[in-house]
Amino acid sequence: MSDITSAFADEVVTHAFTKIVSVPGLDGVVALVTLDNGFDHTKPNSFGPKGLAEFDKALDDAFAANPVAIAVTGKPFIFAAGADLKGVPSITAREQGVELGALGHKVFRRLRDTDIPTFAFVNGVALGGGLEVALHSKYRTVADNVPAIGLPEVFLGLVPGWGGTQLLPNLVGPSKAVQVFVENALNNNRMLNGKKAADLGIFDQLLGSADFVEQSLAWAAKVVTGEITVERPTFEAKEWDDAIARAKAVVEGKTRGYSPAALKAVELLELARDTDLSDPKSLDVGFEAEDDALADLLMTDELRAGLYSFDLVNKRAKRPAGAPDKSLARKVTGVGIVGAGLMASQLALLFVRQLKVPVIITDIDQERIDKGVKYVHDEIDKLQGKGRVSQDGANRLKALVRGSLDKAAFADTDWVIEAVFENMDVKKQVFAEVEQYVTPETILATNTSSLSITEMAEGLQHPERVVGFHFFNPVAVLPLLEVIKGEQTDDATLATAFATAKALKKSAVLCADKAGFVFNRLVTRTLGEVMSAVDEGTPFDVADNAVAPLGMPMTPFTLLALVGPAIALHTGETLHAAYPERFTPSPGLEAIVEARKPGVWSYGEDGTQVVDPEVASLWPQGDNPSTAEQVLDRTQKAFAEEIKIMLDEGVVAAPEDIDLCLLLGGGFAFWNGGITPYLDREGVSEAVNGKRFLDPGVASVK
Repeated sequence: MSDITSAFADEVVTHAFTKIVSVPGLDGVVALVTLDNGFDHTKPNSFGPKGLAEFDKALDDAFAANPVAIAVTGKPFIFAAGADLKGVPSITAREQGVELGALGHKVFRRLRDTDIPTFAFVNGVALGGGLEVALHSKYRTVADNVPAIGLPEVFLGLVPGWGGTQLLPNLVGPSKAVQVFVENALNNNRMLNGKKAADLGIFDQLLGSADFVEQSLAWAAKVVTGEITVERPTFEAKEWDDAIARAKAVVEGKTRGYSPAALKAVELLELARDTDLSDPKSLDVGFEAEDDALADLLMTDELRAGLYSFDLVNKRAKRPAGAPDKSLARKVTGVGIVGAGLMASQLALLFVRQLKVPVIITDIDQERIDKGVKYVHDEIDKLQGKGRVSQDGANRLKALVRGSLDKAAFADTDWVIEAVFENMDVKKQVFAEVEQYVTPETILATNTSSLSITEMAEGLQHPERVVGFHFFNPVAVLPLLEVIKGEQTDDATLATAFATAKALKKSAVLCADKAGFVFNRLVTRTLGEVMSAVDEGTPFDVADNAVAPLGMPMTPFTLLALVGPAIALHTGETLHAAYPERFTPSPGLEAIVEARKPGVWSYGEDGTQVVDPEVASLWPQGDNPSTAEQVLDRTQKAFAEEIKIMLDEGVVAAPEDIDLCLLLGGGFAFWNGGITPYLDREGVSEAVNGKRFLDPGVASVK
C-alpha cells in the first residue's frame, strides 16, 4: 500500500463498472464505464487513490473489449464531484501530493491518449476532477438538467490539478477558461448549469435528461461513423494576452495577492498557451506543472484553512451549536413585517418566496406600505422574467403579500419581525403595540444589528417569545443569520427561530445577547482601529490598504461607504456604551456623518480613487502617523483580543462559530479560514492571548 493510499484510509471508494453495449448504426461495441460509489445522490462520486485505481481497472476492461468507442457516465444525478479531500489532512509530505497528481493524470489521460473515440456522458453534477474526466474525453455530452458544473479548486485553495488548467483553455478558449476556474471560483464558487456549460463550448451536445445515456450513445454513433463532425476552434495570441491580463486583474481584485492557489492558477494558465493538446510530450510538461502546483498547495496552511472553511459552511452551519431540540419548533403559517423600507421589503420577499405563507407589511403611512408591497411584487415579476418562477407561481406569491396600516392585521400571524429604525425606544414601542393583537405564542423577532434583545423584551407580557433574527444585506445574497437569545427567550421560540432560518435557506449561528453580537462587533472593532490610525495622522490610503492580509472582501473604508457612515457611527456608539475601553469614538467619523458625507473616497471619471477633498478637510488628523505594518499589527491584535473576550463571554460556543459568521456574513477569505486560523498562523493569537484559538492541524499543516 502506497503512502498516498494510506493517507486516504477513510476513502469512500467510487467504483467503476464497464458494460459492453451494442448501438444501432455501429459495427462494433461501445464500452460504457459507469462511476458509482454505491450511495444515493446525497453522497457524490469522488476520486481518491482507490477510486482512481478502480477507474483504471475499468478502463483496462473497456480497452480489452476492442470497442469502437469508450464512454464514461455517472450514477443518477451525479457524474463525479472531484477529488476526495478527506485524506488531505493526512498528507504530510510534498511527495505525496506529486504522487496524487500524477496518479490522476495517468488514469484520466488514457481517455485522451488513445486512437479510440472517447466520450463523457455527463448526466449529473460534474465538479473538479469529475469535469476533468470529461475534458480528457475527446467528445462530451451533457444533460439539460445538470445543476452544477465547474472547477471550484481555487475557491478551496487548490488548482484544477488533473488537467483542467491545460485542457480547458485550449478547448474553449482562454477567456472562457478564466471565467470558469478563476472568476467563478473566486466569486463564491459560482457554478454553471448544463446549458450554460454547453453554451461556453465545454460540451459538444446538450441533450434532454430523459433517456440521456441512450441519446448520448446515438449521438456518439454518428460521431464514430462520421455523420457528425465536431470542429475544435483555435485561439489567437491576443485572446491569450487579454485573458491572462484579465485573470491577473481578477486575482488582484479578489485576493490582493494573498491566495497562493489563485496565483498558481494564473501561472498555469500562462503555461497552457504553449500546450499542444495533440502532442503528448507537450501535455507532459503541462501536467507535470499541475502536479508540482498541487503538491506545493497541499502543503500550505492556506489550503488547510480553505478546507476548514468548507467544512464549517457545509457541516457546522447545518448543525448549529446550541440550537434546542427541533421538535419544540412551532409551525409558521403567517408572517408580519413591521417596516416597509428596503431591508423590510427584502425580508418580505424572502419570507413569501421560501415559506409561501401570507405576509403582511405595515408602516406608519400608506405610501410607504404601498412602496414596500410594490417592491416585492416587482422583484417577483423579475424572477418570473428570468424563468425562475412560473406565471402562476408569480401570481400566487404576489397574492400572498399585502399591506395594512393597522397592526391588528397581524392577529393570525405566527411570526412578526420588525425592521424599523435602529433605536431601542422605537423598537420597544413596536413590540408593545404588536403584542396587543397577536397570540401569546406568536414569535416577536427583531432584525436589530446591535441592540439588546433582553432590553427590547422588557415590559412585554410575554418576553420569552422575543428573539434576535439578524439578517445581512443584501438579504437574498448573504447566507448568515445571527439568532440571538435574550435572557428570557425560551427554547420553543429559539427552536422556531432555527427552523424558520432553515426554511429560509439561511445558515443560523446562535449568539448571546451582547452588543453587536458577532459580525458587527468584530468589524466595528477593526474599522475602529483603522479610523483611529487615520485620526492619529496616518494617510487614508495607507490605513485602508494595510489590512488586506486579513482577507476582508473589501477595504474598511469601502465597507464604510457600503454600510453608510451614519449606521457605522450608531453601531460604534452602541458598542462604545457597552465596552468604552475598546470601542472609542472617531472624531473624523463623527465629522463626516454630521456633514452627511457618504464615505471617504471619491472617484474620478477614469475610476481613480482619491480622498474626497471635503472629507480630508473635515477629518481632524494628528501628527503621529503609522506605517502600513503598524496598522496591520494593531488590527490583528484587536481582532485576537476581541475574539478571546467574546469567547470568554460566551457570545458563541467556539472559535469555529466566529469564523462561520465572518465567512457567511461578510465573505471573509476561505484561505484564512475566516479569521482565527490566520491569527494562529501569524502568531498573533499566542502573542495576545497566550495560546492558539484552534489546535495545530485543525486548519493548518502543523
